[in-house]
Amino acid sequence: PRPAEWSEAVAAAAGALQAGGLVAVPTDTVYGVACLAQDSAAVRGIYSLKGRNGAKPLAICLGDVERLYRYCHVNVPEELLRDLLPGPVTLVLERSEELNKDLNPFTSLVGVRIPDHPFMRDLARACPGPLALTSANISSQGSTLTVLEFQDLWPQLSLVVDGGPIGDIQSPECRLGSTVVDLSVSGKFSIIRPGCALAATVEILKKKYGLEPESS
Repeated sequence: PRPAEWSEAVAAAAGALQAGGLVAVPTDTVYGVACLAQDSAAVRGIYSLKGRNGAKPLAICLGDVERLYRYCHVNVPEELLRDLLPGPVTLVLERSEELNKDLNPFTSLVGVRIPDHPFMRDLARACPGPLALTSANISSQGSTLTVLEFQDLWPQLSLVVDGGPIGDIQSPECRLGSTVVDLSVSGKFSIIRPGCALAATVEILKKKYGLEPESS
């Protein structure tokens, strides 16, 4: 059972998101900034907050593998999804018609995260649709492992959820973020970002499921 403060934090963050706000959150890799993916104004707000290139896509975050089928066209076995998720991996799949057209309008694909972090999963479950999720930093600056490291963003955020330090703040490996892998082509995979879980992810895809790396 979660302590009462936990439920209050989830409720406060969900309320801020549903009011159109941007919320800083701990994940299983680095600190992130989330908004409701179906809220076009909030999505624009994330790009503005980070000074992010408008052609760089945002991932979506869900609480459970089952919900992924609503927002993506999945062409891999469900067992594969469950071997990688929840975890420090972003799976890139074909997006479905359910997803907000204003989220990454320049691509038919979408990256999906289910962080292995109980707060993030509870928060995603408490919201009506997917969250848009990106790292809590100014674009092109280092990712952040404590809330103090992005305090320049605080004034523009509705809420900052302090989950304490994530991983070893002295370790550069801990700042790599999730491993991003494109599974949109049947039988193939391609690594878009090596991230922090590359070796384990590739081993599962190749050895257990026989997927072939796409030649770049």
